Amino acid sequence: MPHLSDRHGQQDPPAATRVGLIATVASVLSAFFGVQNSRARKRDFTHGSPALFFGVALALTAAFALIILGIVHLLISQAVP
Repeated sequence: MPHLSDRHGQQDPPAATRVGLIATVASVLSAFFGVQNSRARKRDFTHGSPALFFGVALALTAAFALIILGIVHLLISQAVP
């Protein structure tokens, strides 16, 4: 079955080349640390879903903030007599 063309005449990538959830999480985590390689960046920009990257980045940022908040709350509760 042929792939559907988008408005620019390009074909949708096959499902095997699309960036999955685990690869998206790995890419977002490596971007957080600034260590993503150019091959992964090109793959993400050509085959990745912007909405998925935004959602994963938002969720990981919220999780990071909650972990820091939990650690600070734990340390403060231990320091107060």
